Amino acid sequence: MKNLPIDDEAAVTRLIRFLAVQGITGQEQAIGKEVVQALREIGVDDDCIRFDEAQRKIPLPTQTGNLIVQFPGTKPGPRLLFMTHLDTVPLCAGAVPMRKGNRIVAQGKTALGGDNRTGVACLVTLIATLLEKRIPHPPLTFLFTVREESGLWGARFVDVADLGDPQMCFNVDGRSPHEITVGATGAERWEVEVFGRASHAGAHPELGVSASVVVAMALADVYKNGWFGKVKKGAKEGTSNIGSVGDANGKSCGEATNVVTDYALVRGEARSHDVRFNRQITNAYRDAFKKAARKVVNAAGKSAKVKFSNRRDYYPFRLKDASPVVRTAQAAARRAGWDPALRVTNGGLDANWLVRHGVPAITFGGGQNNVHTVEEYVNLDDFGDACRYALALATQEQVK
Repeated sequence: MKNLPIDDEAAVTRLIRFLAVQGITGQEQAIGKEVVQALREIGVDDDCIRFDEAQRKIPLPTQTGNLIVQFPGTKPGPRLLFMTHLDTVPLCAGAVPMRKGNRIVAQGKTALGGDNRTGVACLVTLIATLLEKRIPHPPLTFLFTVREESGLWGARFVDVADLGDPQMCFNVDGRSPHEITVGATGAERWEVEVFGRASHAGAHPELGVSASVVVAMALADVYKNGWFGKVKKGAKEGTSNIGSVGDANGKSCGEATNVVTDYALVRGEARSHDVRFNRQITNAYRDAFKKAARKVVNAAGKSAKVKFSNRRDYYPFRLKDASPVVRTAQAAARRAGWDPALRVTNGGLDANWLVRHGVPAITFGGGQNNVHTVEEYVNLDDFGDACRYALALATQEQVK
């Protein structure tokens, strides 16, 4: 496409370079440095590059903050924000990328990390193209977030004031650049501690209060009443899941068969596009655990106790089809050569938090496939289209 001149081979080389750098969630320092080096190589001045201090606010160990790159415009217009995330899931540790026909795959038994090094390579390619070809553009900010995979933490704690007051955002994350994600679900994470009472399981089992039985009864109740998995109550829909059952250190909640289990820690999540229904799903788990605890009683009349806590992971959002960011994204896609489909996802995105921060954000894919599995690969046709689409977005006149 002559009006969107991307160097495809340079883009692929850049992608392989970034895929080869380990940077699982929370450990993004090395990939952050590699991106900075790549930016310097294409002529980005150090004054345009900085890391914020989001890692100081994130309640999990995090090596570095978000990487922010800002450019003044070479033509008038509102500031635009492009974003993606630096981190990969732990299954990508040690990934060695290799090109195989029209795909990039991982050697060995790891995931690849196309989620989201495709986004990283796409945005660095966009910057390279704008600089090398001196293409006019409005003021631009590029945000490379940390800890997306473990809870959207970098996007949650970015200070919008550091981004230069962008008017709209384009997030690169997903499979197809031909689809525009305009909405996403919200989520809550919860955990419950179950306190039972230990006793010798052979000599005096009647004196014990089994935390394991409380967990089993609560989950059976949740399942029976339709609150597990895909949840539908009238017109309201959502999902839920149990993530782990163990002790406070990630080990088994009971280690000896001759001891009644006295403690269990259970973690789970609830998702819905409806904030109130999301909380309703979470409350169903809380109530089930409290009810089960009251029912599990030993011979002395002592029952189990539970401590249930939950937090908002991210809020749902749905942009209007007629909003300027959606119409601008559609116009840019048509310039790139396709009529985009609008979609809503049941997954969480960094865009959830940007919308919450007041910056309307759409998301498009960069060619990722089978993410978070050892069968992951990048489709290079889609990756190339994502790079062209990013260029179209950076040079598209805003549609009001």
